[in-house]
Amino acid sequence: MTTGPARRRGDGRRQAHGHAHTHPHGAATATGRHRGRLVAVLVLTLAVVGVQVVGGLVSGSLALLADAGHMLTDASGLAIALVAASLAARPATTTRTYGMQRAEVLAALVNGLLLAGVGVTVVVEAVRRWDDPPQVAPGVMLAAAAVGAVANLVGLLLLRRGQRASLNLRGAYLEVLADLAGSVAVLVAGVVIAVTGYQRADALASLAIGVLVVPRAWSLLREVVDVLLESTPRGVDLDEVRTHIRRVPGVVDVHDLHAWTITSGVPVLSAHVVVDDACLAQNRCGEVLDALGSCLGRHFDTTHSTFQLEPVGHSAHEPAHHA
Repeated sequence: MTTGPARRRGDGRRQAHGHAHTHPHGAATATGRHRGRLVAVLVLTLAVVGVQVVGGLVSGSLALLADAGHMLTDASGLAIALVAASLAARPATTTRTYGMQRAEVLAALVNGLLLAGVGVTVVVEAVRRWDDPPQVAPGVMLAAAAVGAVANLVGLLLLRRGQRASLNLRGAYLEVLADLAGSVAVLVAGVVIAVTGYQRADALASLAIGVLVVPRAWSLLREVVDVLLESTPRGVDLDEVRTHIRRVPGVVDVHDLHAWTITSGVPVLSAHVVVDDACLAQNRCGEVLDALGSCLGRHFDTTHSTFQLEPVGHSAHEPAHHA
């Protein structure tokens, strides 16, 4: 938890000098910490795409080609996430004070759009082929789908630990999970075709893949939009934050309280904190900042916070402020 220097604007009496702490703008982001796992899943995904494309062309299975297309989109998303993680690790500058950490969120946006595009395309193609289903060779279809299912299970295990910390890893995890469901759908369709000869099972499996993909894409895009709109991070209740701030000795009130997310795992908070005259007269501003930082870091796990300490009545000199 890091607190910035408390500044007294407009009254010229006291400032809390010497209390600024450094904070690692260029610290590794959540995606960067799991880069090795992303690389492993990327290589695995590309290998399976090759197997499924060949299997789909040989067997004539739309479901297998759809799953291959979905996995190719996954591979593109993983590559984008890796590039974004490298950009996000660059140090901050005077023109980009948080570095390029937001690049991870933009990568997740592209990934979500690609995922949605694949899902819609698969659904449309499945509907189009319903009336004239092609003949599918179930043996090749089953073999390629089995390879995909095993690879997806390995990918899920690799990404499971990091998917709750990063939007990019979460997007990759959801895509691999949808791939696994898609591979299972292809396996089921292959068995149905092999046993009954019902060729429309392939189109049904394709439709199932599309239906699984689209909601997951929507979920990821919604989270990305929340970050880009600088919405309050999930799990952070500003009313509760305000209550904790007011409990700090010397604090009278708080206003202009904001909380947002720079990128996955990097929440930020700022506030104007009104302190009593005794705190200013006894030069205890540093103690108040320490208490604020300790309290919010312990209860809300905010990576970086900036507090402006003000005397009672100072808000009357400021433009209209937020809650």
